Amino acid sequence: MPAGWRRWAVIVSFGGLLLWSAPNDPVSFKSDVAPLLEKNCLSCHGPAQQMSLLDLSSRAAALKGGQKGGPAIVPGSAAKSPLYRRVTGQDQPPMPLGGKLSDAEIATLQKWIDAGAAWESALPSVAAAPPAPAAPAAGISEKTFTAQDRNWWAFRQPVRHAVPRVSEARWTANPIDAFLKKALDEKGLEPAPQADRRTLLRRAYLDLIGLLPPPEEVEAFVNDRSPDAWEKRIDQLLASPHYGERWARHWLDVARYADSWGHIHDDDNPNAWRYRDYVIQSFNEDKPYDRFIVEQLAGDEVTPVTYDTLIATSFHRIGPRVLFREKQNPHYRYEYLNDMIATTSRAFLGLTVSCARCHDHKFDPISQLDYYRMMAVFSPFIDYNHPLAPPNEIAAYEAQKGKIDVQIQKLNREVRRIEEPYVEAAFQKKLATYPEDVQVAVRTPAEQRTPGQKLLAVQMLSTRNGEGRQTPPVLSEADREARAKLQAQIRELRSQLPKPLPVAAGIRDGDYRFTPDGPGDAPLPGTTANRIKADFEGNFVPVAGKPYTPPPTYFPAMAEPGKGQLIEPGFLSVLTGGGAAKIGPPANGQPSSGRRLALAEWIASPGNPLTARVMVNRIWDHHFGRGLSNTPSNFGHMGALPSHPELLDWLATEFVRDGWSIKQIHRLIMTSQAYQMDSSFYRSANFEKDPESIYLWRFPLRRLEAEIIRDIILSASGQLNPQAGGPPFFPAIPAAARVEAARVGKWILTKEEPATWRRSVYSYWKRARKAPMFEVFDEPDTMASCERRSTTTVPTQALTLMNNEFVLLQSQYFAVRVKQESGAEPAAQIERAYRIALDRPPAPKELAASLEFLETRRAHHAAKPSGEPALLALTDLCNVILNLNEFVYVQ
Repeated sequence: MPAGWRRWAVIVSFGGLLLWSAPNDPVSFKSDVAPLLEKNCLSCHGPAQQMSLLDLSSRAAALKGGQKGGPAIVPGSAAKSPLYRRVTGQDQPPMPLGGKLSDAEIATLQKWIDAGAAWESALPSVAAAPPAPAAPAAGISEKTFTAQDRNWWAFRQPVRHAVPRVSEARWTANPIDAFLKKALDEKGLEPAPQADRRTLLRRAYLDLIGLLPPPEEVEAFVNDRSPDAWEKRIDQLLASPHYGERWARHWLDVARYADSWGHIHDDDNPNAWRYRDYVIQSFNEDKPYDRFIVEQLAGDEVTPVTYDTLIATSFHRIGPRVLFREKQNPHYRYEYLNDMIATTSRAFLGLTVSCARCHDHKFDPISQLDYYRMMAVFSPFIDYNHPLAPPNEIAAYEAQKGKIDVQIQKLNREVRRIEEPYVEAAFQKKLATYPEDVQVAVRTPAEQRTPGQKLLAVQMLSTRNGEGRQTPPVLSEADREARAKLQAQIRELRSQLPKPLPVAAGIRDGDYRFTPDGPGDAPLPGTTANRIKADFEGNFVPVAGKPYTPPPTYFPAMAEPGKGQLIEPGFLSVLTGGGAAKIGPPANGQPSSGRRLALAEWIASPGNPLTARVMVNRIWDHHFGRGLSNTPSNFGHMGALPSHPELLDWLATEFVRDGWSIKQIHRLIMTSQAYQMDSSFYRSANFEKDPESIYLWRFPLRRLEAEIIRDIILSASGQLNPQAGGPPFFPAIPAAARVEAARVGKWILTKEEPATWRRSVYSYWKRARKAPMFEVFDEPDTMASCERRSTTTVPTQALTLMNNEFVLLQSQYFAVRVKQESGAEPAAQIERAYRIALDRPPAPKELAASLEFLETRRAHHAAKPSGEPALLALTDLCNVILNLNEFVYVQ
């Protein structure tokens, strides 16, 4: 065999990957294995970092193994070595993360381990590497970030750069234009001219309130030649209550809002709408954004506490929840904590902190310890329904309800005592029909069951009490009468219960270890609830006047006290320098830790380099369809670098200077020439250099979101129900979707009627079932924060606008409106329909084609005795107009 030449054979079998080399070809650790480990393994499992506590820089460390116990290599047996099994994909997760060893490298590793894993000398990189810091016994250590880490563009303080000097007068009035024109000149791009006034007003209406401008208002603006005509219209729209309805929807996407909890049961969240209304009100009031942040993160810890600040804490609880057998699945709580961390960091900081849940962030300077510090901030949380009533009313309600509840519980126990013998007899009869091993598993005492028997017993016993049972057990006549009397007494007592107080489904600090049982929390027969056993005194809700001690946070997350590393709350060390966070009880006197308030104030501080940048970038993104950074929720290394970094910095500093006013940023953007440019402008040279108009040489054309398409259809038909706020309405859905929608959770079946023709922001958002019209136009997944909606173009969108029951009905109302406002003359009807829906008169060719269409459709309907032919033809034309791209796009 020639020197240095190896011949490899590879066999892939059901059991795994088998590799071998020529038998007389020895493997050298120093020349073959050490470089392999250094290249693929030591960055995560070497002297500087030991993910999962695994160190592969020495034979002793590799034989010791990592966090999961046992050696990483078993000398003499590659098949039994976890390291080998990971690199071949037989065990998960595979190694190395993000890559794969070649077949030759895998064969080298296999042969080396099978030959005894000789480790002749130290790895080349070990001698030069600095010694690893002493790790705590629990296995998590501080990662040191460098000046280079802190020099990432998003981590530097925004600088208020000098506004560039430009020569053309058009680009000097607004600082935004000066920054953009400088970039256009540098790229050699010719900017578009200003759009016509009709297009501008329609653009502003769709952008700020999501409704069509009235035709008369369009004409008034076209003829208004006052120098501040545009600014006046912007201010009018910002003052409209519809502004909050439009822009709250953008934030609700970020907050992963829905009216149901999601997951398999998808139960109703009856108080979610209060948070939706809070967000709408906050935008309408132009609540300073820094205050908006603090209220959502810590509305129960602020001074003063109000109903609105308590409702704001729904931000943490509006995400998906299981709400069934949670005490038998304590890991659910850590999923909720992860959801809080992920949403908070993405929404306000534009960072993916949750990527550091299992290991240090792969791309950004965010350590696993940073993640756990943030977990410690949120870990005292308990789900809490804040009563929205004065203290005296709350006390009276709880006293009256508590007294009646005690009586009802006593009667329910009597009902269960009567039913129990029948339930047991029915269960034993059913059990007798199952195989003997199932019967043995159930009858074996719980503490003596094998793992297999435990699984069988739990599955069988879960049917004993009839989970999901719709009918009660069949009783004797005497017991049936006794139960009926008890149930009648229960009904009478329930009728005496006081009217429930309004509540906000939010959070507060407490001790989750004392959470009272809720629906689905009762342990399965023959088992005990899988929950933390608190062998000490405590309270679910802190008691006023008594010291409050938050429950501890450990690494690993589910470690028992004394067996994990205690974690103190803190913030991102790359931004804070790693110092301890200054946290104390809130000044409002509430028994709480103050941790969330400290986090909120740190995020909302003008000194935080991310917060203002992230929000102004979101606002820019919704105005132009693309952010200055095109990843609005990721300002990390895997996000998009800003196209105009100096402009983004300038806007961030301006945002803070103007008191965190969102409306002022709207004014600044919309009074720029960039916002007022034509969208149809085209230059081939521009397109070759910048096909996506990243540098804004023209205004970007973009399609409206699903809800706004529905809203402007109602706006055109004149049937928009202006009722604002309150519980959501259930949109009427096609018959084919009704059974599925009502299968789990809540969905009230409705018909198309004025009660359902409210603005779409007030519709019921169900996680497990989207309304078809919203789904087809890219409604986002509400299981996680959405930074930007996708925009697809698929045939079902056109089919929906042509055939959907809602659209067809509104086309009829649109036609009736047009006839009432224009009379019976076809040309006048066409002109009015165009002005209502498109804010312009029809072009001569459009008028001629529309007249021909009306004539053809009148003849068609005249042949069928189905109504007034002229009105039916006009209805068809109105439906066509609602299907135009021009109708559903921001020009």
